[in-house]
Amino acid sequence: MSHDPEIYTFLTRHLQAIMDNDIEAYHTTTSANLTLYEWWVTPHRIDGLPFHDFMMTENERRGAVFGSEAEQAGDTKKLPARFDLANLHIQRYGDTAIASYTLLLSTGLADGVKVASHNESRVMVKLEGGWQVVHVHKSPAWPAPAASVQATAHD
Repeated sequence: MSHDPEIYTFLTRHLQAIMDNDIEAYHTTTSANLTLYEWWVTPHRIDGLPFHDFMMTENERRGAVFGSEAEQAGDTKKLPARFDLANLHIQRYGDTAIASYTLLLSTGLADGVKVASHNESRVMVKLEGGWQVVHVHKSPAWPAPAASVQATAHD
């Protein structure tokens, strides 16, 4: 794992704000000009903060964590959840940084711990003295269709 301690601390604070549905903390770590792709929500780019403001407000009301197994199971009570960053790699270029990793969202459910995962890249820029996330790109964390074609071709 390669990481810059300053960026790592910022990134985990940003992600914890999302986990906690803490809109105020989310706004301090996220640019108003945010652009993002969330593959499981829509195939189109989402711009700005209103999308997540609404999502986080509704998740807080229901006690849910966005993207977790509890969210997919339709559970409506606050369940224990945590995140981990697998294969974290941070690239820093002055006042710009890119973090890429597999986000693991673990949730304690009645039938055991379930883990949802996807790959993420977050672009952060130091603006007005503080870091802010300006772009997020998420993709599924499962084998690409080409992987099975390549495996068959080599068998």
